[in-house]
Amino acid sequence: MSLWNHWLSAVQELRPACSRSRTFLWLLLALVGLCSRFDNAGITSFVRVLNFSPGAYHRFLHLFHSDALDLDVLSSCWARLCLKLFRPFEVGQRLVLLADGIKAPKEGKRMPAVKMLHQQSASNTKPEYIMGHSLQAISLLVHSAAGQVAAIPLTSRIHEGLVFSNRDTSTLLDKLVALLMGVSRRMGSQVLLVADAYYASGKVITPLLKQGHHLISRAKSNAVAYLPVSEPQRPGKGRPRIYGQKVRLKDLALDDAAFTSAPSPVYGENNVTVRYRVLDLMWRPAGCRVRFVIVHHPQRGTIFLMCTDLSLDPLQILTLYGYRFKIELGLRQAVHVMGAYAYHFWMADMKPIRRGAGDQYLHRTSDDYRAGVRRKLRAYHVHVQLGAIAQGLLQHLAINHKAEVWCGFWSWLRTMNTAMPPSELVVANALRTGLPAFFAVCDLVPGLKKIVEAYRRYDVPQESLRRAA
Repeated sequence: MSLWNHWLSAVQELRPACSRSRTFLWLLLALVGLCSRFDNAGITSFVRVLNFSPGAYHRFLHLFHSDALDLDVLSSCWARLCLKLFRPFEVGQRLVLLADGIKAPKEGKRMPAVKMLHQQSASNTKPEYIMGHSLQAISLLVHSAAGQVAAIPLTSRIHEGLVFSNRDTSTLLDKLVALLMGVSRRMGSQVLLVADAYYASGKVITPLLKQGHHLISRAKSNAVAYLPVSEPQRPGKGRPRIYGQKVRLKDLALDDAAFTSAPSPVYGENNVTVRYRVLDLMWRPAGCRVRFVIVHHPQRGTIFLMCTDLSLDPLQILTLYGYRFKIELGLRQAVHVMGAYAYHFWMADMKPIRRGAGDQYLHRTSDDYRAGVRRKLRAYHVHVQLGAIAQGLLQHLAINHKAEVWCGFWSWLRTMNTAMPPSELVVANALRTGLPAFFAVCDLVPGLKKIVEAYRRYDVPQESLRRAA
């Protein structure tokens, strides 16, 4: 029961996102379903795990389309709540945020924003091309008292597939920057973004620097830069030179005498020595000096890192970039454990999509049709945002209430280690085991007991009989 008490006290902070109290109650029940369900079968899994009658299905479905739930306020409440629940990883006065993209497979012919997507993966079990939604996500890097580091999902949005105006020239990089700026405003702090080589672009760096933010990324192997220009003894006519001699990072990596050896600061690496070289060079896409760190790793080979903050130590840059995989781990948990991207919302009056189709151009469609597409797209974003919140709540219980979670985990794992924070799967299992205790504390939330009594089934469901067998 104590786990659900901690969970309820955190969820209460999301109340300002709902203009009606009844909307907040259904939002709370949807989060209960996301945190404790045993399958990822969409809204149906909410009804099953809560043991509700079929009439609750349409209530949940209405929640994701309801105007009484403000998506922007919900995202703001969650971003501020993360600063209360966790200990953010900070570099100076800046919060460390992680960014990455994800492709969610969708075969629905009447789902807006579904398009043909290309997947780059070394696994031969994944098809090269899929139909689905292309999203970009942002997470907050936090650490626990014992030193563990985790990525808390903040928000995720669909950034491809729909073109409402043929005059819109914004790219995926522009949309990620806009999403990041919104997150930084909600948190009221400067940020340090850690992302992969795709985001090493002037379209990302220029707007970040204008707002006082910085970027750490991996530079491409064929990147070039320019040496700084020395001050002339006698200034000549015309504009002063900005770029000096052109150099290739690959050539700079060949000078062994310029490298320094040090123990690897990367998360999880012990007894590993790396060799690095740091240079502050002019980079034309950014139009300013950028710190490049060339690292020779004994197992991973040579990597080229770049950072717009010239005051950071090269080993600190390597440490921060080593945490980038945390967002990939979080996205994997969001897909396979949380089901944050397992939404199935159809648009009945939509023109069916053919397999292999690209972006859907809506600038010649009617206003009602575009309004319907925006409504459905907002429902997808609400589902993804609630999935991020549910995953963050499970991480909150795992980090801050580790002992209580392990006590409530009535199962067995081959690799169980009670000294470490449990995974989202373990916390979800513990919450599911204590779900009867949640209904016992319904009186703590005014109005919740009335909804539970109206839709709760008191007969034994078939799923429970199968699990008992």
